[in-house]
Amino acid sequence: MQHKTFFKILPLLTLAGGLYWTSCSSGKANQKVQVELPAAFDSSAAAGVEYDTAGIAAIPWQNFFGDTALKALIGKAIANNFDLQVAVKRTEAAQQQLLQAKAAFGPTVNFQVSGQISRPSDNSLNGLSLGAFLGRSYLEDYTAAVNVGWEADIWGKIKGQKEAALATYLQTYEGSRAVQTRLIVTVADGYYNLLMLEDQLDIARKNLELANQVLKITRLLRDAGEATTLAIEQAQVQQQSTALLVPQLEQARGIQMNALRLLTGEMPGAVNHGSSLRAVTVTDTLSTGVPARMVKVRPDVRAAELALQAANARVGVAQKSMYPVLNITAQGGLNSFRNSNWFNIPGSLFGLAGGAIAQPLLQKRQLKTQLATAKINREEAVIQFRQSVVTAVKEVSDAMIQIKQLKQQQVIAQAKIDTLQQAMRNADMLFKAGMANYLEVITVQSNKLQAELAMSDITRQRLSAVAALYRALGGGN
Repeated sequence: MQHKTFFKILPLLTLAGGLYWTSCSSGKANQKVQVELPAAFDSSAAAGVEYDTAGIAAIPWQNFFGDTALKALIGKAIANNFDLQVAVKRTEAAQQQLLQAKAAFGPTVNFQVSGQISRPSDNSLNGLSLGAFLGRSYLEDYTAAVNVGWEADIWGKIKGQKEAALATYLQTYEGSRAVQTRLIVTVADGYYNLLMLEDQLDIARKNLELANQVLKITRLLRDAGEATTLAIEQAQVQQQSTALLVPQLEQARGIQMNALRLLTGEMPGAVNHGSSLRAVTVTDTLSTGVPARMVKVRPDVRAAELALQAANARVGVAQKSMYPVLNITAQGGLNSFRNSNWFNIPGSLFGLAGGAIAQPLLQKRQLKTQLATAKINREEAVIQFRQSVVTAVKEVSDAMIQIKQLKQQQVIAQAKIDTLQQAMRNADMLFKAGMANYLEVITVQSNKLQAELAMSDITRQRLSAVAALYRALGGGN
């Protein structure tokens, strides 16, 4: 009697033991990560940078960039860029996974029609039974039924799958926004680089005209016996060096145009750039906002945070996969052993319903491996989230440093150009008056050319640094 009682309660003891073991070994699924942020960005790195709660990231890109041609390029890029289109498709695919996860709460329903004919051996028990009771040697069975299955979400496993799918969908959405912000700044960088090449090309052509004049005057002085052949050769080398810049810059300009056309999803060709590099204004006052807001609005940081949320949810799903599963099934329809009365109602009607509780015990370590892997993936997501925050703050600081230092470089470079322009005028007058030699003229001319080219590059860098600060703060959406 005692043995019979024990065997009756053995399944309950097994179920209780499984619950206790899984609950003790699972631990807490959710894990919140706190990242220490400075109250404000490093003010020592900034010049003309203000702080408020919003910052320039709150400005729409249509208002942040003032150049009409640049805004047109950015608009084309957002509409036609291939990378952005791929990112949007990934978001749409993740949305379908989310819809599937939401549907997991409902039952599974399918309709099944089957027919079977079996012909047992005449010498078998089934064959003899058929001959005795049915008067024939074969058996028919026809069924048309609706099958319904439903898993009760007792432990919240299905809910956890939905949470993971939602976080993944939002992560891909933020990922597409991050692609857009990078795309906007990439287009701006390319556009500013194109303006710089146009400006440098104009500088090279003007200096080439000046070098041609120096070479012409040197030849006249040589014919008058006041200069040597060496002077002509030196002036010609300077003229050729300047002339070489023209096709080099034209080559770089053409490649840059093609790069911009690729970003806008167009075939290679010319790019409209109505304004000049010097006409693009750079504001001296930029508002950065606070780091806490930057973390909330910057899409790549948000994507990393959502990836952590998804990893947290997957840990919970892996834990709850060790718990008992309650499945409820039902079936109903028509069944007959003759096709002639298959659809005889109500005679052929049948139905059944049942429920089952299954407690995983030994699964070849699959469930334990899934849980351990999910926890490792969550730790990886924590590291990546922390890295994304630190990287974001660093990029803001880098852009602020660049803006400050490039402004100073711009002032010094302009002063150097002014000095060299005056020196060039003096050298030209002295050379024509025979009071300066050709080497002095060539040296001043070469220095002036390099200074003007450098100034053009510094201006381009400063424009790009402002755009980089805009993106680093989360702007461009």
